[in-house]
Amino acid sequence: MKHNTCGAQKISSRKLITNEDGMESISHKRLGRKISGMAIFFAIVPITILGLTIYYLFHMTYSSRILDDLKDMAENRKNTINIFLEERTSQLYLLAKAYQFDELKTQEGLEAAFASLQKYSRSFVDLGIIDANGLQLAYTGPYNLKGLNYSDQEWFNSAIVNDKHISDVFMGFRKVPHLIITVRGWNGNLPWILRATINSEVFDHIVSSTQTGRKGDAFIINSNGLLQTKTRFENVLERSRYAELLKNGPGTRVAKDTFDNEEELLATTWLKDNQWLLVIKLSSHEELSPLFTARAVCLIVYAISIIGGILSSVIITRLMINKLIQSEREKAELDDRLIQSAKMAALGKLAAGVAHEVNNPLAVIKEQAGWIKDLLEEEDIAGSKNFKEFEDSLNKIDQHVNRARKVTHRLLGFARKMEPVNEKVNVNLVLEETISFLANEAKHNNIVILPSFLKGLPQIMSDASQLQQVFLNLLNNAIDAIGNNGEVKIQTTYNSIEKYVAILFIDNGPGIPADVKKKIFDPFFTTRGVGQGTGLGLSISFSIIEKLGGTITVDSQPGHGAVFTIKLPMNLQGSLEKYD
Repeated sequence: MKHNTCGAQKISSRKLITNEDGMESISHKRLGRKISGMAIFFAIVPITILGLTIYYLFHMTYSSRILDDLKDMAENRKNTINIFLEERTSQLYLLAKAYQFDELKTQEGLEAAFASLQKYSRSFVDLGIIDANGLQLAYTGPYNLKGLNYSDQEWFNSAIVNDKHISDVFMGFRKVPHLIITVRGWNGNLPWILRATINSEVFDHIVSSTQTGRKGDAFIINSNGLLQTKTRFENVLERSRYAELLKNGPGTRVAKDTFDNEEELLATTWLKDNQWLLVIKLSSHEELSPLFTARAVCLIVYAISIIGGILSSVIITRLMINKLIQSEREKAELDDRLIQSAKMAALGKLAAGVAHEVNNPLAVIKEQAGWIKDLLEEEDIAGSKNFKEFEDSLNKIDQHVNRARKVTHRLLGFARKMEPVNEKVNVNLVLEETISFLANEAKHNNIVILPSFLKGLPQIMSDASQLQQVFLNLLNNAIDAIGNNGEVKIQTTYNSIEKYVAILFIDNGPGIPADVKKKIFDPFFTTRGVGQGTGLGLSISFSIIEKLGGTITVDSQPGHGAVFTIKLPMNLQGSLEKYD
């Protein structure tokens, strides 16, 4: 509907109307890109720095904890192995002190001693006694070693020289890898050796019990790089691929290293007077898998945060730019309406000036026409053959002067100030004058104006010129709403109980939507295009009727036209003055 309502024209913020708007749109896009870029930058950079910092600290802390735990594990396992060997050596030493050489060199005595030893530890496999010449005098165990001579064995010479000796793992006469512990005794001035073999499975278990994960391992290598215990992937007495770790200095060391293209965590510590190196290895990937999981989660959260930050920045920026464009468009429309309002005000002043300027010559013309008419009546020219034409011409001059004065009167009435005057008003006559003002425009658009005025409508005390302005505005709006081929009904009535006169403007136009109807009397609210309306017509009309003590309402359904109803109070004295 084209009513001059306060429903702001809905203009898409993305629609380019003029070249100037196009330039503004490019400027807005550039501004939007700058704002989005800055928002994204300040969203990504802090998140990135924070994420990297947290991950770095977590990585360092977790890695340090893993290495510390690995170091503690190596120290604990070192202590366990040392205690195990010391306890086995002490047990063997106490046995040598408890029995005499003569008792132990007999088979019965040695078996009794071995049985006594087995009560306290199942770590020993066999037991033998060897004299100073390396001859094994007695042996108890699973192998047939009695009578063998060990004088040419490396461990025997070390055992004769030292009180006690723990050998490396070797093959020996039994042709299987084994580890022995010896203690030295004396038979007078001649030394003798009590020799025991350690259970390899027990010893291997003590070492390998620290294995963790699918690829973790623990083993001992001697100073020659030979394995003293079996590993998950290598056998005893093989040269270990970790032999280069023998270069490590004393103490317990932990480090990351790469073997066979796989990163490993290694802990090394020395045993048996720095002759054995205990190696504990862990898979870096397995041990740091929680760290990798945390990193993956951080990356996912980071990616989601970045995507969310970018999307939110773009969306918020787009909303801001759209709002800015809409605000600028509304401002431009408001400026246009204000300019139009100023033009209308100037036009009103011009109309008033023109009316005053035209009224003066009209008054002179009317006066001179009256004077000529008087002369025609006084002079003896009544018998002239042109007398009738003179009289007709004077009547036409007088008629058109009156017509012109009515036009200037309307212009003056329309341009008067808004302060109402209190005068008797014939509402029907004011409506008739208003209809005549727009009759030609309605006829041109094939619109029929149907007046339905109540005879005997009471006069009211009001301001005729301001009422005419309201009627003119409503009728003009109705014509605009219909466009072409329609009708406008204007009805008058009154209510003697509630004491008011009612004027109804009924058109068969397209009607007014509900959302527009709520704002229809708001200032500067219009459904017309830019430059086609100020949005002030109905607002001024509402203000005029309110100042005159009346009300103006609208009733409309889309597709069923509109009805504007004006109710004006009747003056108590004037309410009895009626006209036909």
